[in-house]
Amino acid sequence: MTMTIKLYNTLTRKKEAFKPRRDNKVDLFVCGPTVYDYAHIGHAKTYIQFDILARTLRQSGYHVNYLQNITDIDDKIIQRANDNKIDWRELSQRFEEEYLEDMHALNNTSVDKYARATDFIEAIINQVQTLIDKGHAYVIDNDGIYFEIATFPEYGKLSRRTEIEEHDAQSRIDHSEAKRGWNDFALWKFSRRDEPSWPAPFGDGRPGWHIEDTAITETVFGPQYDIHGGAIDLIFPHHEAEITQMEAASGQKPLVKYWLHTGFLTINNDKMSKSTGNFITIRDIIKAGYSPMALRLLILQSHYRSPLNYTTDQLESAHSRLTRWRSMAALRHQIHDRLSDDSSNDSKIFDKAIVDLQRALADDLDTPTALRVIEDAFSELLVTKPQKLPRSGLVALLQTIDELLGLRLLETTPDIDERTKRLIVERNRARDNRDWAESDKLRLEIEHTSKITLLDTTSGTVWQFLN
Repeated sequence: MTMTIKLYNTLTRKKEAFKPRRDNKVDLFVCGPTVYDYAHIGHAKTYIQFDILARTLRQSGYHVNYLQNITDIDDKIIQRANDNKIDWRELSQRFEEEYLEDMHALNNTSVDKYARATDFIEAIINQVQTLIDKGHAYVIDNDGIYFEIATFPEYGKLSRRTEIEEHDAQSRIDHSEAKRGWNDFALWKFSRRDEPSWPAPFGDGRPGWHIEDTAITETVFGPQYDIHGGAIDLIFPHHEAEITQMEAASGQKPLVKYWLHTGFLTINNDKMSKSTGNFITIRDIIKAGYSPMALRLLILQSHYRSPLNYTTDQLESAHSRLTRWRSMAALRHQIHDRLSDDSSNDSKIFDKAIVDLQRALADDLDTPTALRVIEDAFSELLVTKPQKLPRSGLVALLQTIDELLGLRLLETTPDIDERTKRLIVERNRARDNRDWAESDKLRLEIEHTSKITLLDTTSGTVWQFLN
């Protein structure tokens, strides 16, 4: 391990040194999407930030098994499918594919397994039956099977909540007049006319919201694992219910050693809402002509636990920053060999930046500090004579940035072709001969036929990629 990783644990309300349950193996689960529509920028925030967690753990030498569920059966899916007069499976499969495409665009590549809820129906039924057998669940006729919170004294230990609050009527709490307790929740919903259902010994139906996650994690990880992540709005009731039902079923605790939650995302200081038009999908950003990496960089500018207010100005700023960083990445290709490969040259700028970047992420995924480290290194690069800095040092820094932050700086700044290099040499010769007409002609040809622009500096001509 390169350095100790510290993470803020929602369960203890403290930043703790991370130590997995088994040697250097880490089981990580993050609540995935309900696939009935395109993924929005709130999804982007959560999944980019947990992608950083997985990257940081792996770079530190841990063997991470990153599991994410796909909720492919749900009230919203059924309603949307009915509204569109299509089969619910067709709807969920389509938007699962769209979600995965968006994650690929954002370079969220850390997930090892996506688990659909409907692939774990048998495990869900077995877990519900266990809770019935242990006296934690009861039946409401023509409704479903409910968990009785009164049978689990530790309910509320994650959210610090044991009483009903005014906004609970709008939260995703299962409603039934026959419930024994206000916070009892559905484990299984009995089948209704024209709704999907599966056979079960306690009555045909479909799973409740919370039971799918614990059935999936118990199947893949067992009754206990290392890290559970999700957005802050899932702490109650969803994550509280997961703890309650799994610890009640297994008799083992804690279900999860470290709970991590990402902060809220707002748009122009208002809650994201499709009904008010204050809603932006990942596709909307890309269709507007922005690189998905600009959105990724914007999200990394805020700490994962902090709220993020999205604005177009912020996206523009992140786009400009990304363009500038890509110019720095392109320096490794410059035709004058501006960065020497001589190992005797000073590479302290890059060595220090790499260590400081790793240290920032090890401290509860402090991405804002990590980005400042990169800015400082690139700024020093611009004011230092490039000949004194080794090309290998810059490449090592860029590789570390891409490995930990996933910004694809190396991938998106390939070397230019040999023809363009020859034209640049010809233009430099024309400039040396003060043939400004030929120089301008060659500049226009270069910028017209390639995706670069030329910058004439005091130390020579360099090029950078166009926006």
